[in-house]
Amino acid sequence: MQVIENKKIDEKVYIETLENGMKIIIIPKDNTKKKYIIWGTKFGSNDNHFIEPKTGKEIQVPDGVAHYLEHKMFEQESGVDSLYTLMALGLDANAYTTNDHTAYLFACTDNFYEGLDELMDYVQSPYFTDENVNKERGIIEQEIQRYDDEPIWKLYINAMNCLYKNNPITIDVAGTVESISHITKETLYSCYNTFYHPSNMIMCISGDFEPNTIVEEIKKRLKPREKMAEIKRIYPEYEPTINKNYIEKHMNVNMPLFMIGYRDFLQNENQIKKDIAIRIVFNSILGKCSKTYQDLYNSGLLMREMDCDFEFSNQYSHVLISGESRKPEEVYNTIIDKLQNEEISIEDFERSKKRIYGEFVTNYDDVEHVGRMFLADSIRGINSLDYIDEISNMNIEYVNKIRKEMLKKDEAILSIVK
Repeated sequence: MQVIENKKIDEKVYIETLENGMKIIIIPKDNTKKKYIIWGTKFGSNDNHFIEPKTGKEIQVPDGVAHYLEHKMFEQESGVDSLYTLMALGLDANAYTTNDHTAYLFACTDNFYEGLDELMDYVQSPYFTDENVNKERGIIEQEIQRYDDEPIWKLYINAMNCLYKNNPITIDVAGTVESISHITKETLYSCYNTFYHPSNMIMCISGDFEPNTIVEEIKKRLKPREKMAEIKRIYPEYEPTINKNYIEKHMNVNMPLFMIGYRDFLQNENQIKKDIAIRIVFNSILGKCSKTYQDLYNSGLLMREMDCDFEFSNQYSHVLISGESRKPEEVYNTIIDKLQNEEISIEDFERSKKRIYGEFVTNYDDVEHVGRMFLADSIRGINSLDYIDEISNMNIEYVNKIRKEMLKKDEAILSIVK
């Protein structure tokens, strides 16, 4: 078993890769009664075009199939819904689908092993019929329609359509009403057999566990699967430019919403370092304590604190800054000018660095947050503990380099919902 340690924050992480290729990550926490488990597969909404390992056949599935599959995994041949079984045990259970993975999870203080029995049973026992697949279609159609009417979601999807032209991130994770009409039980079985193989899955566990003991308990519950060749995913060609600079939509909102975006074209830079640098840039120049934010807020141009996210995977990478404003275009002009031209002072750099370091350290106190963080990072080939060292080693020269090279004025996009 591999042990990764970070002495700065006194954290140890245990990693076991089983013979079937499945990775288990254990983050022990002996100061809490809460336990958390999350089991993910590297299959998200972006993975709709691939070579089937067994047959070598090129497959293109309808948009939304990963999300559809997540919905159907809970239904068992006995007619029992495993989500209700887990909830009846007093567990806080759920599942979700993103662009690059699907995950099944629960948190609890009691009945962990009973929950583990159910979790590992239903994730390894798909049951799809023409009838139950068709029954789910109406439910997912309603979910898609709800998101279509959600201003914040439209703001985000429109921003993606500005940043990218052919990237699957521009499509709703759930697909469209038209695309899911083509999903059949055969589609679901093909994707399950390809992507739900242990070699494509990662399990993260956080709480009061002895690493070797929990690994043995998991191994007892794993069903045998034949070895499988590597999955070959097919993605659109890399897009060297943004698609367009501006998009606007009118919806039922009390206050206009805006989202400013920047594509990340610095392909050879360390993603963790970029993530930390962007956080420092935002906190220093646009955060709640910054002069720019105070001026915009006091003049009535901003209604609340803005949000900033650096989203990245193997197929996309971008910065998003969002908020509310009566005059979003004016706020946009101010922000892109400040980000490109305002040098960060050493005082602001040190203050922001300490704040971000504190936030990361605090995250390790929450078993749910740390479990989900390690899964998402591992899917992207990142060790979450590396963030701590990279923050400690960050310097102001690198932060200003990222600000100048990544947040270029002429490459910014603006999505507005009015």
